[in-house]
Amino acid sequence: MKKTRYILILVLIAIFSIACKKNKSTEAQNTLTSGHTKIAVDQTVQNVMQQVVDVFESLYPAKIEVIYTSEKEAVELLKKDSVRFAVTARKFTPDELQYFHSKSFQPEAVRIAIDGIAIITHPSNRDTIISVKDMKRILTGEVTEWKQIFPNSKLGKIQVVFDNTNSSIVRYANDSICRELPLSTSLNALEQNEEVVNYVAKVPNAMGLIGVNHISDENDSIVTDFVSKIRVMHVSYSDKATPQNSYQPMQYYLYKGDYPFRREIFVLLNDPRGELPKGLTRFTASDKGQRIIKRTGLLPSTMPIQAVKIVE
Repeated sequence: MKKTRYILILVLIAIFSIACKKNKSTEAQNTLTSGHTKIAVDQTVQNVMQQVVDVFESLYPAKIEVIYTSEKEAVELLKKDSVRFAVTARKFTPDELQYFHSKSFQPEAVRIAIDGIAIITHPSNRDTIISVKDMKRILTGEVTEWKQIFPNSKLGKIQVVFDNTNSSIVRYANDSICRELPLSTSLNALEQNEEVVNYVAKVPNAMGLIGVNHISDENDSIVTDFVSKIRVMHVSYSDKATPQNSYQPMQYYLYKGDYPFRREIFVLLNDPRGELPKGLTRFTASDKGQRIIKRTGLLPSTMPIQAVKIVE
């Protein structure tokens, strides 16, 4: 009996030793450019970040598991320490910084790109320009019919669709378009930006709001297919929109600030050890990472750009 118990203890010690060695080995492999990590990414910028991750993994012995989710959930995962790298369309809020500081963390927010919120309609919709003022009227429910903005329109009720209620697009619509007024309760939430594109492509009286990177990468066959299904509206700061004062969310117009619905994209980093999440952040903000972002149609933070049309 004693001998059996002795053997069992030895086996347990051996198993524990092997596990410790394995953990130490794994930790040793987690450097700025190697190892394994999970990151959370706002799904409205999925296309661009997937390309960044693909290139990074092709260059280094690293495995990056990407969780594409809403902006709100991405930040929650960061706060729970489930991830140490999140991509969002905003910086940390004061409350979030206080939360991390209370745990003796010093998180960083690194701007990596400027994105746009594209307004899309069915290709049969002949009304292609709209003002910020009228977009606000639509989103707050003051305007519900197409003819209230375009008197000759016969499309009837405007059916506005977003990705989901926790998305960065909904937050942007609240904070930057509607501002002091609440969003209309008649707006429709789906789940993914792809669903918004497909819905608008099928419904003539629909209007969708999506992240521009879903329709800006001319080298992506999926994006090309999306663009062929919908029309991207021109938006004007002026109360009276005209072809001369309205712009699509192209890189050049995002850069100049001519397109109204623009937003900054950040990496929110909480990596006290300075390992793979930190390395991926440096790569994304580097010349090589910025070139990837530029190629996808978003405006990189640190590179010159030129005007390229998204859709006629």
